[in-house]
Order: sequence, then structure tokens, then C-alpha cells
Amino acid sequence: MKPLFQLSIATLSAGALAFPLSAPLQAQAPVGAVVTLVMPAGDFGSTKFTDLLVNTLGAARGFCGALDKSYQVDCLAERLGRMASDIPEDSDYAEVKQMLDNASREMEQLARSNRDSGKPRASASAGGSLPQATTRPLTPVSAGSIASVNEQAAAILDRTQTMLLRSPDDEGGKSLHYARIADAIGSNKTLLRSA
Repeated sequence: MKPLFQLSIATLSAGALAFPLSAPLQAQAPVGAVVTLVMPAGDFGSTKFTDLLVNTLGAARGFCGALDKSYQVDCLAERLGRMASDIPEDSDYAEVKQMLDNASREMEQLARSNRDSGKPRASASAGGSLPQATTRPLTPVSAGSIASVNEQAAAILDRTQTMLLRSPDDEGGKSLHYARIADAIGSNKTLLRSA
């Protein structure tokens, strides 16, 4: 039997700088919620867990898209890193975990290398029916570097998407799950290309 695993959405300490969001966020569990999914035996992964990953990627686009453009790349990096940390290492999604973690680290380093020293690092949060908060302060990118940094971050997401799509299939339907996750990653590139 495949392992039962839980995802927990961490809370953020008080005192975080809150950025206003233009629209309510959807598809993420409330702060502090625990989501339990049972993995069926014999097939790759779980449709419900893949749905959770896809929806969380969509919510990341909405959450980060509502921020000042200088914080968006590091926001996406933070959201990908948070997703990666919530995926158990011994699950069918271990490869996805590694890919998301690598993309997160590369994008975080990209933001740090192009930091706007005139703006503070800041945490972001959104209230409403589905509250969200970053797990660390975000690094702002300098105004003169935003276009270049966004292009490089989109290339990182492109590469991650390609690796998912080229991952060898198995008899359990792995490629269908990976294709859905890759598509959701691709939707985040539109945020970077619209800046």
C-alpha cells in the first residue's frame, strides 16, 4: 500500500508586511490546515494530489501576481520551495519535489543576485477565506533588472516544465500527472512575461 501523507500549510509570524491582493485566492488550504490524501496501490500517484499541486501552482500565480513586480520572481521561488517541502521524499512525487526545489533555489538566487537595495525584503500575506503567507521575506529585484530577471526565471520554469514532460513514463500513468503539473508550471511563466 502506498504511504498516507499529509501536507501542512505553515503559518507566518506576526509582523509580516502584508501586500494588498486584487482578487481572492483559490485552491490552497487555509493557513494551518492539514490535508490528508490516500495513495491508491498500483497506479502512479493520486489524481487528487496532482489536482492539489496544479491548483497550488495556480494559486501561486494569483498570489504572486498581486504583488509589486519587483517581488514576483522571489515570490514564485518561495511558493515553489514551499510546495517542494510539502511533498514527501518517499512518494511517487519525489522527482517532482526535486525539480520544484531546484527551480525554487535557482529563482531565489536570481532574485538575490539582482536585489534592489533601496527596497526592503518583505513577507507577503493575503487574508480572506483562503489566507496565504510567505514562509520567508521576499527579495525585491531592481527596477532596471526586472525584465532580464523575469526572462531568466521564465527560462528556469521552461526547463522545469521540459524535464517533467520528458520524464520516462511508467505503466501507472505517470506522464499524465507530470503533463498536468508541467502545464500548471507553464501558466506561471505568463506572470513573468506580462511584467
